[in-house]
Amino acid sequence: MHPPYYPRRLEGRVKAALERFPATAVLGPRQCGKTSMAKALLGGHRDSIYLDLERPSDRRKLSDPELFFEHHRGQLVCLDEIQRAPELFPVLRSVLDSGGGPGQVLLLGSASGDLLRQSSESLAGRISYLELTPFLPPELGKGREKNRTLWSRGGFPPSALAGSDEASVEWRRQFIRTFLERDIPQLGLRVPTPAIERLWTMCAHLHGQLLNLTRLGEALGVTHPTVRHHLDLLVETYMVRLLPPFLPNLRKRLIKSPKLFIRDSGILHALLEVDDFSGLMGHPVVGASWEGWAIETILAATDRWQGYFYLTAKGAELDLVLVRGRRLLALECKASKAPQVGPGFHSALKDLGIKKAWVIAPVDTPYPLAPGIMVGSPLHLLASGDLH
Repeated sequence: MHPPYYPRRLEGRVKAALERFPATAVLGPRQCGKTSMAKALLGGHRDSIYLDLERPSDRRKLSDPELFFEHHRGQLVCLDEIQRAPELFPVLRSVLDSGGGPGQVLLLGSASGDLLRQSSESLAGRISYLELTPFLPPELGKGREKNRTLWSRGGFPPSALAGSDEASVEWRRQFIRTFLERDIPQLGLRVPTPAIERLWTMCAHLHGQLLNLTRLGEALGVTHPTVRHHLDLLVETYMVRLLPPFLPNLRKRLIKSPKLFIRDSGILHALLEVDDFSGLMGHPVVGASWEGWAIETILAATDRWQGYFYLTAKGAELDLVLVRGRRLLALECKASKAPQVGPGFHSALKDLGIKKAWVIAPVDTPYPLAPGIMVGSPLHLLASGDLH
């Protein structure tokens, strides 16, 4: 029996892209729901075909890709795990040009960097890129318990929808093991599994802190370039986010290193051996975990805004500065029902001339903290209209 399908917020953007571009690529981590979403969309498409490039039988159908696409001209062809067949990109260019219209190919991929470079050389102007994240709170419905579960378990569907905390933890542990032992080698990356595992675990312990490559290298016993290479791998496979600093032209000493986050809160908790919500509440990572979960939720739902953090040498700080053109919105994250902000928050607002700010906290009802400053959950912010 298949689990129920939960519609994804990205579906509308995928449909719009298919109507405008010859090719649409949906990228995101493994197991985040790309295949389920694509099959739901294909089910409503009048003429389509789906190939999973991890299945040898489907790979064989593309042994002569030009003949295959010629035979299926006029159909929407979905190629899943496209990073497994990079040799298709040059062929796709001629296929799309001869096909002469939008909605010819839907590509699904689990790695960003190499995939983007391969396709951008061949498909520039012909393709739209979209990112699917694990579940967002609005996609699973409202309610304190659902948000609490999503924060604790993370957004990967098999983890978020598991029948128990024990089943969720076991799935995440298997995901981590499979990622290290199968996914990394399949990407053609010759990186020792123990090295990536140690770095990933170290990143979990440094979640929400400034990136210090020298410190990481010393702790792991490897060189600065090696740490950078391995960290880039975790970034390109959507496991880690490096949040950049906001660097306006101010006469202040600004921190210029990025902040490091494990992108999925459930994976963070599994790496730290935090098994359930009760354990999370008693763990020192709870504040940083809430910050990372809130930031990921907001950035995933606000694609037209760019996200940064702000920190000066004197301690003026904002956890997230959202930028859209000349518009700025400041966010501070507090894992408290009665959050308070310090002088560094107000100093940062003054530095940047920001008139509107939110304190993102696990509260049931939004309320004003001070003129121009609201307290609310990520869902309250998304529903407020401030990000329109």
